[in-house]
Amino acid sequence: MAKKTGGQIAAETLREKGVKQVFTLSGGHISPIYKYLEEFKITLFDTRHEQSAVFMAEAYGRMQREPGVAMVTAGPGFTNALSAVANAYMANSPLLLIAGCVGVESVEKLDLQDMHQAPVIEPMVKKALVCHKAERIAEFIDMAYRIAITGRPGPVYLELPIDILKTEVEDSAVKRINNHVSSHPADPDQAEEMLKMLDQAKQPIIIAGSGAWYADSGAELIEFAEKTGVPTLTMAGARGIIPDTHPLCFESATAIRPGAALVADTGADLVLFLGSRLSLLYIFGDIFNKEAKFVQVDIHADEIGRNRNIDLGIISDIKGFLKVCNRRLDEMGTSEKLKKQFAPWLETVKAADKDGKDQSKPLWESENTPIHPMRLAHEVNKFMNKQSDIVIADGGDTQIWMGMTRTVTAPGTYMDSGLYGCLAVGLPYTNTAKLLNPESRVCLIIGGGSTGFNFMEFETAIRKGLKIVVVISNDLGWGMIRHSQELAFGKAIEDGTYIGSVPYHKLVEDLGGKGFYVEKPEDIAPTLEKAFACGKVACINVMTDPTTVSPGSVALANLGSYSA
Repeated sequence: MAKKTGGQIAAETLREKGVKQVFTLSGGHISPIYKYLEEFKITLFDTRHEQSAVFMAEAYGRMQREPGVAMVTAGPGFTNALSAVANAYMANSPLLLIAGCVGVESVEKLDLQDMHQAPVIEPMVKKALVCHKAERIAEFIDMAYRIAITGRPGPVYLELPIDILKTEVEDSAVKRINNHVSSHPADPDQAEEMLKMLDQAKQPIIIAGSGAWYADSGAELIEFAEKTGVPTLTMAGARGIIPDTHPLCFESATAIRPGAALVADTGADLVLFLGSRLSLLYIFGDIFNKEAKFVQVDIHADEIGRNRNIDLGIISDIKGFLKVCNRRLDEMGTSEKLKKQFAPWLETVKAADKDGKDQSKPLWESENTPIHPMRLAHEVNKFMNKQSDIVIADGGDTQIWMGMTRTVTAPGTYMDSGLYGCLAVGLPYTNTAKLLNPESRVCLIIGGGSTGFNFMEFETAIRKGLKIVVVISNDLGWGMIRHSQELAFGKAIEDGTYIGSVPYHKLVEDLGGKGFYVEKPEDIAPTLEKAFACGKVACINVMTDPTTVSPGSVALANLGSYSA
């Protein structure tokens, strides 16, 4: 009978799952899998840091709506991955992290890179699995992969000891399982109840979050909005599933976004909350009128009622729920009545959208030098104007300014770290975006501080031929922390918040890319044109005003335990 090693079984199972890339940094404890991944034509995309590998896998999961796979070695390789795993957990990103570890026979012998890994990562993942039998590796990979993407997506950890990967077993003894789980559609009675509440409302809004994106419900959401005339806003992964340019879409639901969000959030008498979470971004639910009716639809029961009393909670994926609602609206024939009923409210929201943007226009069009960071975000937004263009944001204030500015017209084309607020996602996310979309223009806008974390991923992009453009908002330090200290303490603590002027563009040139330096706002757009035309990985080092304070800095100074 044919025999196979555990490493071969692992690689074969990943191939059977349709895995095309494994994001990784090499190490001895995972080499037995590497050998067969290469034979099976699965791309080993190697990064310069384990954190970057896992961030790349997370971005893959977000963009492809299937688990991204990362692989790291034992001990320090494992611990280097933890921040990215935590980010994926908070962002509900489907991710499979496979880690090697010392052999079962070497536990407690003080072997190289030995540590108890599973207990460390268990609070950060949907499930932590450890496989101690080579015959069960395929079964465990299937289980981990399925858990990562079903229900509320998230990271799953699978640990494979080195001696198990080297063990030979009879192929006939290998337990192979390949399961698929369907979605969780809505109860028609609950959909009916929601539509009755909608019929009684005068000022409803729809907020769609990442759950709507993972359920692939863009078409159903647009149909529902158009059948009812309800103003619609999006958050996180759902940005773009109804284009910001759609007449019923009012962009991000974040209240600091210039436009209609604040008026829509505070003025609604009915909130249809679809696949989002009542987090800090909604002031833990307090942004909404306490008297407003609240309908929350989520695939995960734990989210229903977090931070607020819910009038109607529905456990369902968003696509299934909206399909039932759209079908029932057709049967009832009430679309025209509802659109007429909500028309005055829609006009109010449109007026608020115009007023909010008019108030921010001086910042978007600022001629000041050093450059206002919102002018920089505006120039990036204007330039990246094709539907296929992808923009990634990273940093503290920089991510805030870009989030306040980016017009998203297609799903999966805008990403930032999300609720975990983890710096350093930018270059790994951007490299993944270009890897998956080689014909698209991909641009990262990143703060100077954040640039330092995974700087060598510039080298990865150059080595792999990923022609990305990186725009650095260089405000000489850790802007968000500096400004929050000024607001909370009356002054910034220079040690720890001031970096100084770093020639990032020259460093990228030394690595083999192309560098540009910008000090005047009128030079931003022409430099973006040159950067995308240069045929290399490009870095644009833009000197931005270190005194500007973003709404994120204000929130950090005044919310919860951060206040003085």
